[in-house]
Amino acid sequence: MTDAASATAAAKKSSSSPTDAFGFDQLARALEPERDDGNREYKRRLVDVAPERFEELVTQLHWRCLAEGAGEALYDLGVDDDGTVFGLSECEMEESVATLKRMAEAIECDVSVVCERRTKTGKRIATFLVRRRPCSSEHKEIRITTLGNVDSGKSTVLGVLTKGGLDNGRGLARGGVFRHKHELESGRTSSISSQIMGFDAKGNIINYSNPDVREAHQLRWEQICAASSKVVHFSDLCGHEKYLRTTMHGIAGSLPDFALMCVDANRGGIIGMTREHLSIMLGLKVPFFVIVTKVDMASEENRVATLDALMKMLKRPGVHKTPILVRDDIDVMTSVKNIAGGVITPIFQASCVTGLGLDLIRMFLNHIPSRRTFKPLEGDRALVHLDESFSVQGIGTVVSGLVVSGKITTHASMLLGPDGRGAFTPVQVKSIQNKRVAVEAVGQGNTASFAIKPKKGHIHKEEIRKGMVLCDASVQPKATWVFKAEVIILAHPTTLRVNYSPVLHALTVRQAARISAIEGKDLLRMGDRAMVTFEWCHRPEFLCEGTRIIFREGRTKGVGVIRTICADVPRTPPRTYKTTHIATVESAHVAEAR
Repeated sequence: MTDAASATAAAKKSSSSPTDAFGFDQLARALEPERDDGNREYKRRLVDVAPERFEELVTQLHWRCLAEGAGEALYDLGVDDDGTVFGLSECEMEESVATLKRMAEAIECDVSVVCERRTKTGKRIATFLVRRRPCSSEHKEIRITTLGNVDSGKSTVLGVLTKGGLDNGRGLARGGVFRHKHELESGRTSSISSQIMGFDAKGNIINYSNPDVREAHQLRWEQICAASSKVVHFSDLCGHEKYLRTTMHGIAGSLPDFALMCVDANRGGIIGMTREHLSIMLGLKVPFFVIVTKVDMASEENRVATLDALMKMLKRPGVHKTPILVRDDIDVMTSVKNIAGGVITPIFQASCVTGLGLDLIRMFLNHIPSRRTFKPLEGDRALVHLDESFSVQGIGTVVSGLVVSGKITTHASMLLGPDGRGAFTPVQVKSIQNKRVAVEAVGQGNTASFAIKPKKGHIHKEEIRKGMVLCDASVQPKATWVFKAEVIILAHPTTLRVNYSPVLHALTVRQAARISAIEGKDLLRMGDRAMVTFEWCHRPEFLCEGTRIIFREGRTKGVGVIRTICADVPRTPPRTYKTTHIATVESAHVAEAR
């Protein structure tokens, strides 16, 4: 049996362990075959490359890095296309690295080593990161939301990762993440806070020079973005049950690439809102990774109990995740390759006081890929889902949201709506800011702020609400009262019938919706799946087919996908006590007359 075959067999044997599902100890000798798509490339060697072959390699690297990887690619040297590991001698590796650097220079990229290992015979295998150099007008953006129970350390983790330095155990790190005074006093997040973490072309962190030292003068967002090739955008969400609707709006409206779930190692199990947040991520099909925090203060008994409970929760029916404990850089790169598929869930153990495990988390964030969650409108027409509005003195009304399709430039003519009557107002974009930096244009996948001015009259901050859209006139948007969705009931103590009115979340839209019809059934119980017709209770909304929805009454009750938009179906006339009483009296008079 060959080395590769024996390694593959050993990997299959070790896959029975929940913490070593991919056989990490054999990874240096067995890899999966190379894929035609994606940003990962295998090369056995780059030695004695002819000029014609060099041009082919540059073209291939350009495709892997810029087209498939959105500005970055991973190159494995010493590995054949079928995943067989051969390894390179010292001279072959040095020449291959030199060739790779010349290839990267031809497309204005930099090369940095990610990890290196050796075969049994002593030959070298190495993985290199090829990343585009910083561009002031464009950078790769990864969106990550943080979830977890209250007091699990979400804000502290983000404070340490984005600001540098370590926590003092009394709330030092989280102070730079909170937005309000009452959050500082209570130590609990009650609003959505945004933080960014930048990486340059060689994988160095831009936010700070030394991760163990908290710098007195923090870099501004525009400085971080200008020097970064890749920016990780964090959304710090609430953990307390009282702020669940804010948390649901944050994860549903931001369309994140990934989610970060924090679990307190000192609890000895899974408690509070962790299971609720897990159901939200599963309903929205968001891949996630877990950070087990506070391992410095947790006893060994509590830490092991927490990990065991976490493993059982991730592997239970309905979740079907493969949990993987990340111990070294090889584990990190294996997680990076597989997390976008949503099958595996990497688990990190970290302490924000001692710094344990933070290096592996930073390495993971540096190499984590983007997930193509957007489906642009036909013709790549511009569309923005708005989630916030505010007034700026001297500028006027400003709206912010996620660009899900197309490209928006300054002075562009757009439509804003729908209002309470379902109408759209023509407006002009006066200026644009992306990551607090003034730009001339912003493209799909970025969150930006837009200063707008209506073509006629005035528009105030109070007239704009969450759930409205800013779109190109060619979209010809229509507000709808009625739509059909395929839903599944996750949890409910009794039954759901017609006229049940939960609060429904669809991207940035948040409104009560009434069930007006259930196809093929009279009622729904926990676990049932059906096509349901919903009708908004208060105002029409702009929706797109294929949008994932969550509906709740307190906690999450069900999830679904919008299948049909009934734009031409009018609203059911509202029935108040007065109209109901008059109709009853008229019916009684008619009956007496007969």
